[in-house]
Amino acid sequence: MLRAMPKLAEKIAIVTGAGQGVGRGIALALAAEGARIAVAGRTLSKCETVAGEIEAAGGDAIALRCDTTSREDVDACVEAVRSKWERIDILVNNAQSMVYRSLRRLSESDIELMWQSGPMGSFRFMQACFEALREAGGSVVNVASGSSIAPQPAMGGYAMAKEATRVLTRAAAVEWGNHGIRVNAICPLAESPGLQSFASDLGTTVEEAVMPGIPLRRLGDPQLDIGQAVAFLCSDEAAYVTGTTLMVDGGHVHLR
Repeated sequence: MLRAMPKLAEKIAIVTGAGQGVGRGIALALAAEGARIAVAGRTLSKCETVAGEIEAAGGDAIALRCDTTSREDVDACVEAVRSKWERIDILVNNAQSMVYRSLRRLSESDIELMWQSGPMGSFRFMQACFEALREAGGSVVNVASGSSIAPQPAMGGYAMAKEATRVLTRAAAVEWGNHGIRVNAICPLAESPGLQSFASDLGTTVEEAVMPGIPLRRLGDPQLDIGQAVAFLCSDEAAYVTGTTLMVDGGHVHLR
């Protein structure tokens, strides 16, 4: 039986917010498909752990400390990747700080944190990676959220940031298509520290707060469900897909 080549063999990928949760799952999935991974995040020790997991499985990875709110950090991260591997084929913007509060209790600093870490962080990385992505005919995947389509209580500020991320995705797809760069977004729902934090802040559990609204009656797996969807979008199998939002949420958005 013939074995297909990995979807992303020899591709170079940066994954932000990759030290845990969905970002970790995406990094592991891309590595399993043959990509070399720059595991980027604010906490270097977490990124080192994920990079170690990838290497233990036979992959190639580096860990980089990077705060997406800092242009200097972003530029340094991109330069480090290009210095090591000479190219960048894939950028996954997953990093996002979250503050769960009702709109009337959100402060401007709360909004600024979510704005700067999420959509502006994605914007910074996209600008910094543009030339490398153009040279490679690369792909960007921005991690958005179903919360921007169907907001829930205490998630208004987060929803604002994630909808901005989706708009950025569509605008870049239109502008960068003639440069051979594809830009897509996903809206995931998966087991993660962020989801647990959301339920805890609301004084409930994930099972009570989220599970009843998932038609498939399970949470997504960060690597097998979310990561594989990202791997597809970054592969040649999705060569004619750009500017779209892929819902990877078990149908959750339809039962909110």
